Amino acid sequence: MSAVIYLKQTSITSLLHHWISQVVNQAALTWLDEKREQIKSNASNREFFTAFSAVPRYVGKQQLELNPKDLKAASIMRIGWFPGHWRVDQAARTLLVLALPHDNVEKYLHTLEQVFTNADVGELVALYQALPLLPYPEQLQKRAAEGVRSNMIAVFNAIALQNPYPAQYFNTLAWNQMVLKALFVGSPLHLIQGLDVRANRELGRMLIDYAHERHSAHRSVPEELWPLVEDFALLSAEC
Repeated sequence: MSAVIYLKQTSITSLLHHWISQVVNQAALTWLDEKREQIKSNASNREFFTAFSAVPRYVGKQQLELNPKDLKAASIMRIGWFPGHWRVDQAARTLLVLALPHDNVEKYLHTLEQVFTNADVGELVALYQALPLLPYPEQLQKRAAEGVRSNMIAVFNAIALQNPYPAQYFNTLAWNQMVLKALFVGSPLHLIQGLDVRANRELGRMLIDYAHERHSAHRSVPEELWPLVEDFALLSAEC
C-alpha cells in the first residue's frame, strides 16, 4: 500500500477517533483503544470478531454529534464521504475494521469477507457504510453488489445512499440496477451520490419503462424520476 493511502487512512482513523471521543466516556474509549491495539498486533481473528460484535455494549448507539466543520473534514479526507447520519457504534466498528492488518491482501480480504458473512443487520450497515474508507476498495465490488441485492432496506440504503462507493466503482449494469431498486423500495433518489455523473441512456430507458408501468397501474410516479430521464427521451403525453 502506498504511503499516500496509508497517510489518508491514518487521518480518517484520527478523525473517527476524535468524533467518538466527543460522545463516549473514558472507559468506553479505553476499551476501544485496547481492542484496536490488539487487532493491529495480529491478534487472532476471534479477538476481532468478538470485539466487533461487542461494540454497542461498550460504546452505545447514540448519534455522532457532527457539525458542518466535521462534515467538511470528512469530505476532504475522502471525496463524497458524508457521515452525518452515522452512530457512534458504526464509527467504532469502522475503526476496528481499519485496524485489521492489511499488508497481506489475500488474508485481509478473506477476513473481511468472513465479517460480512457472519454479520447481523446492524453490523452490515456499518460495514457497507465504511466500504469507501477501507483498503483495496476496487476489490470489494462483488461484496458491495451483495448489499444492493439485500432484501433488508437498511442494508441496501447503507450502500446506496449517501455513499460515494457505488458511483466510483459500480459498472453501468450494477449502477442502473441499484437506482431502479431504490425506486422500487422507496429510497430517496436525491441521496444517491453521483446520479448526474452516472446518468446513461440505458438507465433512462429503464426508468421510462418503470414510469409507464406505474401509470398503467394507476399509481403515482415519483417526481425524483423525471430529472433522470429528461436528457434522454421525452415521455409520451399520457405519462
